[in-house]
Amino acid sequence: MTAQQTWTGRWVADRAGIALTGSDRLPELVGLALRSQNPKRAHLLVSTVLGKHVPQRPAVVHGVGLELGWQVRELLGDEAAARAVVLGYAETATGLGHSVADGLDAPYLHSTRRPVAGVPPLGGFEEEHSHATSHLLLPADPELLTGDGPLVLVDDEFSTGRTVLNTIRELHARHPRDHYVVVALVDLRSTADRRRLADTAAELGVRLDLVATASGAVQLPADVLDRAERLIAEAAPAPAAPPGTPAPLARVDLDWPAGLPDGGRHGFTARDRVRLDAALPRLAAQLADALPATARRVLVLGFEELMYAPLRLAGALADRLGGDRVRYSTTTRSPVLAVDDPGYAIRTRLAFPAHDDPQDEASRERYAYNVAPGSDPARRFDAVVLVVDDIADTPALSEGEGALLGQLRQVTDRVVLAVLPSHRPVRPPSGLPSRLPSPLYGPAFSSYRPDEVAWLLKDLSGVPLEAPTEEREEAVQNGGAHYAESLPVEYQPSPEYQELFHQALRASARRIALAAGTVAETLLRERGPGLVLASLARAGTPVGILIRRWLAHSHGLDAPHYAVSIVRGRGIDLVALRYLAAHHRASDVVFVDGWTGKGAITRELADALAGTGFDPDLAVLADPGRCARTYGTRDDFLIPSACLNSTVSGLVSRTVLRPGLIGPDDFHGAKHYTELAGGDASAAFLDTVADHFAAVRPQAVAAAHRLSTDPDRTPDWAGWAAVERISAEYGIDSVNLVKPGVGETTRVLLRRVPWRVLARRGAGADLDHVRLLAAQRGVEVEEVDGLPYSCVGLIHPRYSRGATGASGRTVVVKES
Repeated sequence: MTAQQTWTGRWVADRAGIALTGSDRLPELVGLALRSQNPKRAHLLVSTVLGKHVPQRPAVVHGVGLELGWQVRELLGDEAAARAVVLGYAETATGLGHSVADGLDAPYLHSTRRPVAGVPPLGGFEEEHSHATSHLLLPADPELLTGDGPLVLVDDEFSTGRTVLNTIRELHARHPRDHYVVVALVDLRSTADRRRLADTAAELGVRLDLVATASGAVQLPADVLDRAERLIAEAAPAPAAPPGTPAPLARVDLDWPAGLPDGGRHGFTARDRVRLDAALPRLAAQLADALPATARRVLVLGFEELMYAPLRLAGALADRLGGDRVRYSTTTRSPVLAVDDPGYAIRTRLAFPAHDDPQDEASRERYAYNVAPGSDPARRFDAVVLVVDDIADTPALSEGEGALLGQLRQVTDRVVLAVLPSHRPVRPPSGLPSRLPSPLYGPAFSSYRPDEVAWLLKDLSGVPLEAPTEEREEAVQNGGAHYAESLPVEYQPSPEYQELFHQALRASARRIALAAGTVAETLLRERGPGLVLASLARAGTPVGILIRRWLAHSHGLDAPHYAVSIVRGRGIDLVALRYLAAHHRASDVVFVDGWTGKGAITRELADALAGTGFDPDLAVLADPGRCARTYGTRDDFLIPSACLNSTVSGLVSRTVLRPGLIGPDDFHGAKHYTELAGGDASAAFLDTVADHFAAVRPQAVAAAHRLSTDPDRTPDWAGWAAVERISAEYGIDSVNLVKPGVGETTRVLLRRVPWRVLARRGAGADLDHVRLLAAQRGVEVEEVDGLPYSCVGLIHPRYSRGATGASGRTVVVKES
C-alpha cells in the first residue's frame, strides 16, 4: 500500500480488533467487512482482485488466476499437468478456478448450488462456515473426475481448510487418486488447520500440495462476535437517494456460440476454451455498440456463479474500449454490512429479490456491492452491463419492488442487459432402451472407405421403395404420402450427361477445395481440434468427407464423421442424436451440408436441436440463401456432386422415414445400390477436389480468418424472401415447390416433376447440365433478370398426371 492509499480493512481492524499478519501483499489482495447475517463468522475477507464484491479491471482478475495456473503447471510438470482436472468452488471462486484452469490449460468443473433437472449429482459436500452450505457436482461427463491425474481444487481463501477436506474425502472415496493440489489467493489457516490437512493426506496416502498468492493469519479477539454485533447495530444505514428518471435500458441478444457452455457448472474443456476465445471479439463488438460513446467508466456485472463468461466479456470489451474504462464484478448471495468509508471494503449495497427461482435456501435476497457510487461521485459508473443466464432472465429481474434492473437504472446513465443461454447437457429421455443401433460402414454399406464415414442409418437395401416420379409427386402433393416414405427411381445418366459431370468437376474442383478448406479452417478456429462432423445424408456426406480429409491433410487430425438423416417436416433422426450424445460431447458436433437453398433445412435443424446442447449452426460449402453463419462462399455455383444422385454419394439413396420400416429405436433408413457400382463417381469426386488442397491452403486460411473476425455474419435470409417473391409472381401456393440454387434445381430435374426452370440471364457453364436435363425432360428454361440465384427450379404446382400448367388442367390428346 502507498502512503496515499487507505487499506480497505482499516475500519474493521480498528473497531473490531481484527488484524491480518503475514505477507506484505495481503493488504493489496484483501480488505475487511462485517457479515450481517452469519452467526458463525463475524468478518468477511473481501478480495480486491477476485471481481466478486469489488469492481476491478478484468485483466487483473483473469491475470491473477492465470498466474496461479502457471505456478501449478510448474509444480506438476508438463506430463502431469496434461492429465490434471481443475475443480472450483461456488459461488465466489467459480471465475478464479476457471482462470486457473486457463493457465493450466486443463478441463474445468465448478461446484454449484443450483440443481439442474435431468442431471443427477455426481457428489456433493458442505462448506461449514458459509451461509449457504450445500455444493453439488453436476458434470455432463461423469468421467471428468474419474481420471488418475492430479485434481486441482481452487478457492478464493483458505481460512480453516475444512471445505477442501470435505471435498477430498468425498471424491477420494469415489475415485481415489495419488495427488491433490490446493490453490487459493490467500492462505490464512492456523497451525492446527495446517496440521489437520497434512494428517488427512497421510491418512489417505496421497500427496497434497498448496499454492497461494499470499499467506498469513487472521487474529481475532475472543469477543469478536459481540463486537461485530454492536457495530452492525450502531452502523447508520446509508441514506437512500431520491428516485430519479430511470436510465435507458438496452437488451443485447449476444451471438453466443450454440452449444458452448456458459461456464464450468457442467464442465468446460480446452476445446470450449478455443471456441470462446474465437467468439469474444465479436461478442465485445455487440456490447460496445449498445453503450453510449460518452461512457468513460463501464461496469460489467456478472451474476452469482456466472462469473467467468462475464469476466471474459469484460476483458474483450476492455480491449476494444481501452483497458482503464472497464471494471468487472458480480452479484452475490452473501449478506454484508455496507459502510461508506474509504477504509471499509463494502462501500455501498444494492439488495434485491432473487430472480432465478432458488431452491436450495430460505433466503431470497441477493446483493450487488460497490455498484452505486455512494458519497464519492468519482466512483460512479456511466454504464452497467448486466450479464445473466436465461434461467435468471425472469420477471423478477425487472418487475416489482427492488428489482435489480430498476435499481441499476437509478445509479448509472445506461443499463445494458445481456442474456446467455444456460448450458443444458444432453440426457437421453427416461424409458429409452440402454442399447443403441450400430452404425453402418463401407464397403458393406456405401462405396466409401470405412474410416471416412459412419452411417447412422438402417439398411433397407432389400426393401422395394422406388416408385415412378410422377406417381410420387401426385401422392405427395395430394397429401397421400410424405416424400420420405418412398424413393424415386435412380436417374441413370446418359454418356453425354456423364461427360458434363466430369467437365464440371474439372472446372470447379479448385473452387470446391477452397470452399471446403475455408469451412474446415473456420470450424477449427471457432470450435477447436475436437471436431465431430455430422453430415446430413446424403448430399452433405461428400462435403463431410472433404472437410475430414482437409483436417487430416492440413492439421493431422482424425475427426470422427457420421452421416445422419434429417427430413423436412419430420425433423432430425433422434436416435442418431442419442448415439452422438452417448459417444461425444454435444458441443463438439458440427452439422454439415453441401449448400443452402431457401433455408428450409437450416430452420428444420435449428428447431430440431433447440434445447439439446447441439449447435444448430449448419456449416455448408455454399450459402446462396444467406441463412448460414459458417460457409465457404455465398456464391451460387455448381457443386458437381449435385449433378448426380447415389453415384456421387457412395451409392447410398436418399433417406427414408416410413412407419412399419423405421421403429422408435431405429435410425432412419436408406438403401445401398450395389448394382450401380459401374457408374460410381464418388471416389473420383473426392480425389479430384482433394488434389487441390495444398494449392489453396493459404487462401483458405486467409478466408477463414476474415470470416471468423467478421463482427456480423448474421444470416439475413435473403434467399427465403426471394422464394416468397417468386411464389407470388408465378402463382405457386407453397414455397416448398420453389427450389432455388443450382443444387436444388438439379434435384428437381432428377427427382421431382419439374414445371419450369428460371435461369439468371447470362449464367454460363455452371448451368450446362441443368439445360441438358431440362431439354431431356421437356422443361422450359426461362431467362430472367435480377435473380439472386444462378437458377431456380419450379416443381409442378397442384400436380396430377397429365397436368400441364399452374391451373392443373389436363391436355386432351386428340386421337389420330
